[in-house]
Amino acid sequence: MSDKPLHILAFGAHADDVEIGMGGSVAKLTASGKRIGICDLTDADLSSNGTIEIRKQEAKKAAEILGVTERLSLGFPDRGLLHKAEYIRGIASVIRKYQPKIVFAPYFEDRHPDHGNCARLVEEAVFSAGIRKYQTENFQAPHKVSRVYFYMINGFHKPDFTIDISDTMEQKVAALRSYKSQFEQTETSVETPLVNGYIETVEAREKLFGQQVGVEFAEGFKSKVPILLNRDLIGD
Repeated sequence: MSDKPLHILAFGAHADDVEIGMGGSVAKLTASGKRIGICDLTDADLSSNGTIEIRKQEAKKAAEILGVTERLSLGFPDRGLLHKAEYIRGIASVIRKYQPKIVFAPYFEDRHPDHGNCARLVEEAVFSAGIRKYQTENFQAPHKVSRVYFYMINGFHKPDFTIDISDTMEQKVAALRSYKSQFEQTETSVETPLVNGYIETVEAREKLFGQQVGVEFAEGFKSKVPILLNRDLIGD
């Protein structure tokens, strides 16, 4: 781990969530020098395909492709991401340790319950991490996150903002293809139905988002607060 705080910390319920929702943006931002971390809440131990060890190896390879500074898993139970104080505290501890300016989480509306539950836990933890008297391990100092944004996994929703990933779409696809246990199966699973065509479905979504804003590919994000533009509205 670098001694410097992270610019962005992206949370997912399972390894591959962040890659599906914002892998292109992660690659774009790391290429510009931003320090980005990925935190998986579970080891996806109930995944229909692969094993915990295989998923960890795949996640490590994907992180290397995207250029992230740090990747970790909290090892919470798969399909057990319930509203528990211990889970909120664990996430808050990670936030205090890495001190990100911005946090990302899955969007609440998703057919997989773990994704929405992940978002709710992260929101709670972001708030708690900024409270001075809230205790986490080793008496960590409080840390206030500037903004929380949400990426899409299985859903297709009207984004509040998009990021142009035309130059990093290939990296995103390469990162997804690192998860061979998930995306190169002939059978279907609860996590990724129609596995053989799942990556193509993600590509089609980002292409549609791109068309909506006049670029080749884009990733869409949701925000609960207005977005402030700090530059000329008509400028490049």
